[in-house]
Amino acid sequence: MSPAHYDVLIIGAGIHGAGVAQAAAAAGYSVLVLEKNGIAEGTSARSSKLIHGGLRYLETGQLSLVRECLRERSLLFHNAPQLVRPVPFYIPIYRHTRRRPWQIRLGLSLYALLTGLRSHARFQRVARTQWPSLDGLQTDGLQAVFQYWDGQTDDAALTRSVIASAQQLGASVQLHTEVNAVALDNEGCRITCTSGSEVREIRATVLINAAGPWVNQVLACVTPAAPTLAVDLVQGTHIVIDSPLTQGIYYTEAPTDGRAVFIMPWKGKILVGTTERRFSGNPDQVRPSEAEVQYLLQCYLRYFPAAQAPRISESFAGLRVLPKADGNPFHRSRDTVLYPAHAGRVLTIYGGKLTAYRATATKVLQRIKPLLPQRTARARTDEITLSNA
Repeated sequence: MSPAHYDVLIIGAGIHGAGVAQAAAAAGYSVLVLEKNGIAEGTSARSSKLIHGGLRYLETGQLSLVRECLRERSLLFHNAPQLVRPVPFYIPIYRHTRRRPWQIRLGLSLYALLTGLRSHARFQRVARTQWPSLDGLQTDGLQAVFQYWDGQTDDAALTRSVIASAQQLGASVQLHTEVNAVALDNEGCRITCTSGSEVREIRATVLINAAGPWVNQVLACVTPAAPTLAVDLVQGTHIVIDSPLTQGIYYTEAPTDGRAVFIMPWKGKILVGTTERRFSGNPDQVRPSEAEVQYLLQCYLRYFPAAQAPRISESFAGLRVLPKADGNPFHRSRDTVLYPAHAGRVLTIYGGKLTAYRATATKVLQRIKPLLPQRTARARTDEITLSNA
């Protein structure tokens, strides 16, 4: 019996694998997603849960990334209202913070322009008389508070919804399946994989490597050998504090190094994150360190000092993939890299933003379309409604 054949085979059921599966199925291609664990069980469930343009990326001149993310944010507000909701963000400015009120106002003005001056582009300076209502925010030394709008989501639920829409368009998904080998020949890719005790062989015209922190491990299975991009794995830790927030999300500066740390409501509790430190080792073994937990806790207490012995009910860590470079990861580019091998038959997604998953998938489809047969499109991804699957 000859092995099953797919136009597009995707390794990884995180948000980017889900996005490519949706885009490829919408374009009419036969699609299979292979995932060694479950849907969104890696980095895609360990983010800061934000759908945003990335206000801080304006400081490093990443205007095209911010514009793209803001465009995708608007689409998600419209197409996934059950999953992505606008949330007020507050930026407190103190005597000790590094950015002055005029800098924040300038950044928010540019953010509004890049948004296209839509309804969620507006921002304001919060009146001093309203400061006492801000969840107990520290007011000693407080000089100004700005409020603007961005989005929040359940990252794992969003990923599951995108996978479900891909399946409704005809994509197949096989979980708890590990890829053992990928062999390239004139007809495309021959993938050997294991599911439990069963070993299967599958053929595909194009292979998309969307394995997140495991992408280079996947490429190591490819024959002939595929080139890899040297990367840094950057660990981001979050803590969950067993206490509520009511007014919105607070965009703060860590007191030790000035990094951006978000303090936000999350399922009746408070989510604080994130950190950024280089990680080495097996991505399966990423765990929050005690130093990271204390870093985030001290940041929370700096801004909400009235909290009485806050109890940390949970902590979790995920890994970002960044092209290898010197310098602080906080200031590095967040652009996604699409890295082809074997005349484009193997395409690896390095990095990527949760907010921009659909835009990334569109770019992937543009890259691989010349290699694929003619098919009849079934849908447009910018018009697909996502519900809480």
